[in-house]
Amino acid sequence: MKVGALLTSAGINIGLCVLFWSLYSILRKQPQNVKVYFGRSISKAGRRPLLERFVPSPSWIVSSLHCTEEVMLTTAGLDAVVFNRVLVFSIRIFSLAAILCVFGILPLNYFGQDMNHVLIPSASLETFTIGNVKERSRWLWVHCVVLYIISGVACFLLYLEYTHIARLRLLRLVQTNVNPSRFTVLVRGIPKSSHESFSSAVDSFFTKYHAPSYLSHLVVHKVGKVQKIVMGAKKAFRKFKHFKGTAVDQTCRSVTYQCCLCGVSSNSFQLLPIEEQERENPCAKDSNLDLSDEECAAAFVFFKTRYAALIVSEILQTSNPMKWVTSLAPEPEDMYWSNLWLPYKQLWIRRIATLLGSIIFMIIFLLPITFIQGLSQLETLQQRLPFLKGILKGKYLPQLVTGYLPSVILQIFLYTVPPMMMLFSTLEGPISHSERKKSACCKVLFFTIWNVFFFNVLSGSVLNQLNALSSPKEIPTQLAKAIPLQATFFTTYVLTSGWASLSSELMQLFGLIWNFVRKYILRKKDDSDLIFSFPYHTELPKVLLFGLLGFTCSVLAPLILPFLLIYFFLAYVVYRNQFINVYCTRYDTGGLYWPIAYNTTIFSIVLTQIICLGVFGLKKSPVAAGFTIPLIILTLLFNQYCRMRLLPLFRTFPAQVLIDMDRDDQQSGKMDALHGRFHSAYCQSSDTDNIPLEGIKTSSTDEDRGSSSGESSCKEGADQPGSDLSHPTMKGLPVDRLRTAVRSLAFMIRLQKRGLSA
Repeated sequence: MKVGALLTSAGINIGLCVLFWSLYSILRKQPQNVKVYFGRSISKAGRRPLLERFVPSPSWIVSSLHCTEEVMLTTAGLDAVVFNRVLVFSIRIFSLAAILCVFGILPLNYFGQDMNHVLIPSASLETFTIGNVKERSRWLWVHCVVLYIISGVACFLLYLEYTHIARLRLLRLVQTNVNPSRFTVLVRGIPKSSHESFSSAVDSFFTKYHAPSYLSHLVVHKVGKVQKIVMGAKKAFRKFKHFKGTAVDQTCRSVTYQCCLCGVSSNSFQLLPIEEQERENPCAKDSNLDLSDEECAAAFVFFKTRYAALIVSEILQTSNPMKWVTSLAPEPEDMYWSNLWLPYKQLWIRRIATLLGSIIFMIIFLLPITFIQGLSQLETLQQRLPFLKGILKGKYLPQLVTGYLPSVILQIFLYTVPPMMMLFSTLEGPISHSERKKSACCKVLFFTIWNVFFFNVLSGSVLNQLNALSSPKEIPTQLAKAIPLQATFFTTYVLTSGWASLSSELMQLFGLIWNFVRKYILRKKDDSDLIFSFPYHTELPKVLLFGLLGFTCSVLAPLILPFLLIYFFLAYVVYRNQFINVYCTRYDTGGLYWPIAYNTTIFSIVLTQIICLGVFGLKKSPVAAGFTIPLIILTLLFNQYCRMRLLPLFRTFPAQVLIDMDRDDQQSGKMDALHGRFHSAYCQSSDTDNIPLEGIKTSSTDEDRGSSSGESSCKEGADQPGSDLSHPTMKGLPVDRLRTAVRSLAFMIRLQKRGLSA
């Protein structure tokens, strides 16, 4: 690839960035887009900020840079702070690497051969890599020294970030002292008995073996969509049939909304006539629901202290590890309820199946990557496909094909990866949303590292060295040569997948389109529940992949570092703005994304050292190769020290901290109040018994019949986002709850007529 092709790709991406960032500074100020760009603020504050319109300004950049870490920790959670610290670490280490490599190594690579240099725009990018340095060059020791400096500083910065995030994790544990998940243990694999229910089995087991610390329990029930509707309908029906003196005007009209696509009005609900006769099916008698058949082999067990819950969650309960399996329960907002109904013995089969599915998907994905590498190797492709020589003529078309098109096509294919990995992670059976997203993050990370990095390297060497690879003895040599050759593609990938993706993230194109469709086509009201959480499973692997590219190419092909450093600076600004204004944090892993980032960074450093060792061997520099071996050993020793010193803090909680928290709560008298919150916190669904329906008097009003499209005159104001909507002819009765009750009753009656009800 020529330098001109790289400059073409850079120019296109710079133009797109300027365009998108300018549009964002205008669109974020429009009142109709406030839910898209200020979703988190609106969901918390419940009001719309006053915005100046149609004036591009960099004020959002200033506000995102002024946001402190304490504010981000409070508003977005510890996971957002971890993501931000990964960006800070990347900026620090690659700023140093850019200074050392661009001004120290890049001139040595460019003048490494005795040759006549052409103009830089017409020069090949390979002349800026270590491949241009001749064998037995006396300047290779400079590459070795720079490798030592980058590795040493990276390990030092990693240790500082590790200790800082570990301290924040312990601080979060102390600050969230009212979290019911610290007292709760999730028990799975409860043995099924014909003599007693799951609830009785849990109570007898923990009363017998953990009597001093056992408090109570709550059995998980399998409540699917159909069961939930039927149960809610039964409870609502029992309330409706006991109403006395309820007057309902049967002449009231149904609420209608006009569709903007076809112009046809659709009924939101219709008022059903209620017969006063009580000669109904015996199933409708006022009796308690029998839920014993719907119990699952899982339960929440509550303990008196945090320390007792931690001990029970860590130890083995019986001689059969597949029964009475205990673990600390996730936070109530983090629960993934549907997977609690899965049998525990089935999980290992699901994990194997999802692993095989991920491998098959990874193999299928190799086909487009091979095609993409053919586009970046244009000369080789023209030799194998001669008809392309007439098509790819001209000055700018080959630069566009080799410099911009391959990375764009790869980015389009990569958009299919996160949804597939999220599906695989869901099928594994995680019990929390954060666990599912963290599992998807690991899968996407492995997928991108293998397909974007390793297979690109291997496929690139295959296109150039098919004859050499026919001998297995030449494979290590070709792998050492492949990294400098593929550094040109990685540079264009940073421009396309890095710079352009940040612009897309800032613009929120999907949210912008959906907001337009929802407001002006579907004519729906604002809903704060539509605010998304941050997609760690897509963004964190992308940042870590760019870190891998930065480390591996820093010494071998340093021309990538300026573009990579610009990406990290832009990402630092963009993602801080998104955390502050856009995304809403509903659940948090407590900083568990940091071990993933740390392990990937250590892997990147060691891989860089191994590749440099192979390159020094190819260049026949025994001094540089010999000094690289101790560097690999020292890095592995540092990694082992961090795993022994800091990693246990991310796997469990220290007993010292938990005991001090329990003692403080007992002395202050807060413990009894905490015990009373456990059952309500882990309730699977809201109770329908608390719907205030008694004493309702309804009548029609003529003044509301003139409203257009049948819309209710009692609209939800901006200052009261949570207020209930009321039908104009049924004062005091919430429309949303009535609609749900009517639909549930209709469904229950149909089931009873067919003889399918319980």
